[in-house]
Amino acid sequence: MSVQFGENTVVYELNDSPAAASLCEQLPITVEVEDFSTNEKIFYPGQGLDTTDTPTAEGGAGTLAYYSPWGDVVMFYNDYDANPSLFELGQAVSGTELIGEMKGTIVIDLADTGDE
Repeated sequence: MSVQFGENTVVYELNDSPAAASLCEQLPITVEVEDFSTNEKIFYPGQGLDTTDTPTAEGGAGTLAYYSPWGDVVMFYNDYDANPSLFELGQAVSGTELIGEMKGTIVIDLADTGDE
């Protein structure tokens, strides 16, 4: 999955979870990215994600996750504390260092490489 902002792109490799699949079904989407806390950028997909059998997020910087109480997708650019309501969608494989710089409108789509 690719996240484009300005001239920059972050590429995520998604896991095989129902939550990641339900995000892919909504792509492509264009949304506003928001700063949250000191370690993450968030956006809201059009519909909630199916977290059935989706693992909780336990990684660090580069983790893509879904926070079910608020319905937002989280892109971490620094370490974070585990939370039972935070479900892992995948990991950044390219552009991890750019996540903290995201602002404004982002375009999210399946990556050109065919890897989701």
